[in-house]
Amino acid sequence: MLLLGCANAAEPTASGELSSSDFTGTDRCIQCHAIIHSQWDGTMHSNAYTDPFYLKEFETASQDTDGLIDSFCSRCHTPIGVVSGEIPPADGSRLSGIAKDGVQCDFCHTVSGSNGTGNAPFIVTPGDTKWGPFNDSRSAYHDSEYLDLHTKSEFCGMCHEVSHPVNGLLIDDTYPVWKNSTYAQEGVTCQDCHMTPGITEFEANPGRSGSGAPKRDHISLHSTVGGNAFVTGILGADDVKKMAIERLEKAATLDMSSPETAHTGEDVTVEVSITNSGAGHNIPTGVSEIRQIWLEVRVTDAGGREIYNAGRTDNKGGIISALKIYNNVLGDDQGDPTLSFWLADRVLSDNRIGPKETVSEEHTFFMPENTVYPVTVDAILKYRSAPQELIDHLFGEGVHEVPVIDMAEISNVIYDPGSPPGSRTESRSSPGFTIFIAVALLLIIYVLKNNKKGG
Repeated sequence: MLLLGCANAAEPTASGELSSSDFTGTDRCIQCHAIIHSQWDGTMHSNAYTDPFYLKEFETASQDTDGLIDSFCSRCHTPIGVVSGEIPPADGSRLSGIAKDGVQCDFCHTVSGSNGTGNAPFIVTPGDTKWGPFNDSRSAYHDSEYLDLHTKSEFCGMCHEVSHPVNGLLIDDTYPVWKNSTYAQEGVTCQDCHMTPGITEFEANPGRSGSGAPKRDHISLHSTVGGNAFVTGILGADDVKKMAIERLEKAATLDMSSPETAHTGEDVTVEVSITNSGAGHNIPTGVSEIRQIWLEVRVTDAGGREIYNAGRTDNKGGIISALKIYNNVLGDDQGDPTLSFWLADRVLSDNRIGPKETVSEEHTFFMPENTVYPVTVDAILKYRSAPQELIDHLFGEGVHEVPVIDMAEISNVIYDPGSPPGSRTESRSSPGFTIFIAVALLLIIYVLKNNKKGG
């Protein structure tokens, strides 16, 4: 604790203060920490610099700002490259191999303190001592020291809170939103969700941190997955992509209110509620001006005719008739919307969904004549890492397709008002109810057969 207090009083490690040769490459770490290395490999942390989308955006931002953001952005995407003075130039021509490893083992475990959160105020002390979350670690290869910071969200908040370097506009508010949430009040940290098998809550991961290390009740997972199934897919990290999709599927829940019956020739209104039930930050978060969450609400009759659809995508990836796109909209110095956060100096709008917050949409459609009952209303919460149009602009049309992830879905059924109530059997029972009935019937048959044998 004394070490942490002294480190917090120091200045963040400056650009060019160290050499990349001061750091240890992951090829050495893997010799004792193979499991942890395999978890990290392929993640957005391991690809923080080589992420092709980041590199395209970084190139544009550097040109737009005459290099102003070169070290600013790189401090989180290639921290070793910055503290060793290998960036600038922005083209990465001076970057060493170890700097291209992004947020790698020896960087995190030579963080010896910070000057708070936001804009990467980390202090790194490369050398024989590695800092971590255990106060009794022993290693034959290096010295080990406990650092309280490694157990706290403030460690993550160094990079997951970003303010514009010139005008101070808060660009990434992941950490501040968590800090003001009930999760923080309850003591739930970033690590509890992002470094355990539990995804949306802490779940112990028994194991060892390295070969020869003692077995512990919990070893933090180093996959540290968020919701990026786009870049991980491009880079062929299919396991990480799968985990990102699973995380998105557990972030939100839906509820729907609709009439049980409706006449043809009348307007029908359904209400769909979205609850951020699993994320300790806004959804979406990060560079959320390019993230897209929206509802697709689809109404079809029993004959397969589509009566209503809001939120579908066209063949170019455009979102058609969605009532809302849940993200924030940034504005430039002229007050015009911009997807280039480095040109932004204001927030024009923000309808992201906060931790444990619920928002609702009302969808109204006309029930046409000749409707074949029953009518099914499907609501699907969609997520996309970036607009397809933006990716086409950066990489060329047809080069990369941004996957649309179904985060949650719910269905209700609307019946013919003339149908007897007892015949309205299709519907609102919970998923898996039919399977439950089938299993119960099989169990009854089994018991009856056994009773006969016993008699």
